[in-house]
Amino acid sequence: MSTNLASNPSTPLPWIRLVLGLAAACALPFFITNYHVFQASMVLTYAIALVGLNILIGYSGQISLGHGAFLAIGAYTSAILMDKVDMPYWMTIPIAAAICLVVGFLFGLPALRLEGHYLALATFALAVSLPQLLKFKHLEFLTGGVQGIVIMKPEPPWPMLFGLKLNSDRWLYFFTLAITVVMFVIGWNLIRGRVGRALIAIRDQPIAAASMGINTSLYKSLAFGVSAMFTGVAGALSAILVAFVAPDSFTVFLSITLMVGMVIGGVTSLPGALYGAIFIQFIPNIADQISKAAPWAIYGIMLILFMYTMPTGIAGALRLIGDKIRPSPN
Repeated sequence: MSTNLASNPSTPLPWIRLVLGLAAACALPFFITNYHVFQASMVLTYAIALVGLNILIGYSGQISLGHGAFLAIGAYTSAILMDKVDMPYWMTIPIAAAICLVVGFLFGLPALRLEGHYLALATFALAVSLPQLLKFKHLEFLTGGVQGIVIMKPEPPWPMLFGLKLNSDRWLYFFTLAITVVMFVIGWNLIRGRVGRALIAIRDQPIAAASMGINTSLYKSLAFGVSAMFTGVAGALSAILVAFVAPDSFTVFLSITLMVGMVIGGVTSLPGALYGAIFIQFIPNIADQISKAAPWAIYGIMLILFMYTMPTGIAGALRLIGDKIRPSPN
């Protein structure tokens, strides 16, 4: 019987690492600048989106190049409710999640007739068309058209936390961190439960899964809906953090970037979502600092290096290193 500590939940080591990681995350905003606090918050929002994308691609085997559209739906839902209805920012997040869940589920129903690259093209079309729809003149009273929507950045409910000053950026970081923990717990329970096992069965052996009584159509649509829900929560948080939404912020390149982050972090890995989010947030900036003339060329080279040295993603590489340095059981 395997005694792998990384995969055995009964051993204390993973939980100790988790507690230490959360403690470090809580202390982080008090040791960095406000701008870096904002960047850390954006990493958390990307991580939520990547968990949702991983549920769809990694666990159910459906390809999506359009999750930037669900990010936009979540962001605009939150921005419109805050700007037009004057709704508290924290109340907009479950509403954005519910809307994206329904939209994703409904989009997944006709997509059931599509497989592989045909499904990828359908989701790609969604990502291409939605920014144009947001600019539609008859919807400008809601979306703000090309100019987008500017919203007020929330102020912290308390000026101090544990005797330390709590400004707007730090408060939003802790708010985002709390939402991230909740979404990761939901994702973890979903993947380890009956739904996760059904999705894996459908991904690996769809005919056998159907013969065992698994409703493949329902589970595939459910995967689309849940994945969109996660991405919608990330979109709502990003709107609150940036305090601005515009159609040009949600181009098809954003959908491709999310796909890159998922692969770089590690497919079918929840920690990989966090690693992929760090890649999305910081690697383009690093590439720009290396070369102002050709930053995307540097980005492409770094992407190739990552994939060549870590074909299973960062999470897979760390798991392999851990297996090598961990002492063998007696």
